[in-house]
Amino acid sequence: MMAVQQNITPTKERDSNLELFRIIMMLSIVAHHYVVNSGLSPLVAETPYEWRNYFLLLFGMWGKIGINCFVLITGYFMCKSDITVRKFLMLLFEVVFYNIACYSIFLLTNYESVSLKGLYYALNPISSITDGFTSCFLVYYLLIPFLNVLVNNLSSRQHTILVILCIFFFSLMDHVPGFKFRFNYVGWFCVLHVIASYIRFYQKGFKLFSSRGIYLVLLGMTIAILGVMLPAWGRNLGLPFDGWIYRWVSDSNAFLAVISSILLFVGFKNIHIGQSKIINTIASSTFGVLLIHANSNTMRRWLWGDVCQNVEWFNSPWMPLHAIGCVLAIYVACIIIDKIRICLIEKPTFVVVDKILAKYGKR
Repeated sequence: MMAVQQNITPTKERDSNLELFRIIMMLSIVAHHYVVNSGLSPLVAETPYEWRNYFLLLFGMWGKIGINCFVLITGYFMCKSDITVRKFLMLLFEVVFYNIACYSIFLLTNYESVSLKGLYYALNPISSITDGFTSCFLVYYLLIPFLNVLVNNLSSRQHTILVILCIFFFSLMDHVPGFKFRFNYVGWFCVLHVIASYIRFYQKGFKLFSSRGIYLVLLGMTIAILGVMLPAWGRNLGLPFDGWIYRWVSDSNAFLAVISSILLFVGFKNIHIGQSKIINTIASSTFGVLLIHANSNTMRRWLWGDVCQNVEWFNSPWMPLHAIGCVLAIYVACIIIDKIRICLIEKPTFVVVDKILAKYGKR
């Protein structure tokens, strides 16, 4: 996952706390993919629980929480901002560029063969609105102006009730046996927008925690970790456990994932580090990291199977160093690639696009 860097005209120098948070969350998503997209998940679930299982459980548990936090960041900034044609075109251009570029490279290297299905996914930026993050984020982005009409016209009481109802029905009730729920990322991102806008509009209510941001971060992490480790310990002790150990954080609407995401977001929002151009520059390419390393099934197979060879490292005592090194290397490489794309392709392209938009009075 992942939200796009938003540009808002500030009245004062903007703190880089949420930009740092954006970087950390993207690292957590890459770490999540290291475990769940590489063939390691079955090994973690099926082998006797040892230190390597626990390490991988903790290392890969933050992906859906990361998605929540990225959308919360977007909703927090965009609930008082306008979606311009230029902003959406830049987002769409980035998605289409990486789809075509990655597909073309795999074709040229004979790693993938030409197929109508492959061409369809390469050329179509919105191929699914069920659970594919990028497609759903594009649709959510288009819905933001309409969501803003809703949240900006709610009273404080109405907004509070709406947040409670959304969390209750779309998150908590999903864990009740027999309750039928069909998850959809677009709808869930709209729920997160409601929550993020509530935090933005009623920040005074969160000032109690303004000097305790780090405690909220630690609390959020603790809740999520216990939600994973308690079932793991129980299973290791032979206690009956039905379901995947990540159940309480297994998707973005999982209850502990929601609670942890909100605590982490509010906590980082209240940790003030001042403005850092380095952090802001890196954070502006986090969406590119997602689009590159999680571009397709072919990319996942090549990256985690052929290059990193995660499964082969499972039984190695050096596996934790391999995991951390791979995540950091992938993140840095993707940031560099995205900065090159911005300089060589995006900027020249949008010189032309800006002229066309100006001609028709758009922005």
